[in-house]
Amino acid sequence: MSSQFVLLRVRPAGHRIARAGDGTLPERWLIAQWPDGEGELVKYGLSSLPADTEPADLIRYGKIRRRIEHDCRELKTGLGLDHFEGRSWTGRHRHVTLVAAAHVFITMLRLDPKAAAPV
Repeated sequence: MSSQFVLLRVRPAGHRIARAGDGTLPERWLIAQWPDGEGELVKYGLSSLPADTEPADLIRYGKIRRRIEHDCRELKTGLGLDHFEGRSWTGRHRHVTLVAAAHVFITMLRLDPKAAAPV
């Protein structure tokens, strides 16, 4: 898989964006991905990383966001993070701790090249 990327410094407009003391909008990175063979841009987003961030780092950080979203979805749907119905802080803390431990276990199994595949 290969793609072309466009990286531009832009000033996004919006009523929820805090302005600087002089009234100007802050600069952000616009990261747009255009995969080879596609007719138009497919994915794009804004980043608040510093202006001197290397392009390869901008792309890598943008891609890892998808991995984080996948992990959150797996924690909620596959491991039951959102199924806690208790009433105490201690119970919630135990539930989150056990879900996190299960996620680490599954991730380690997934990364182990010698692990037996499920039948």
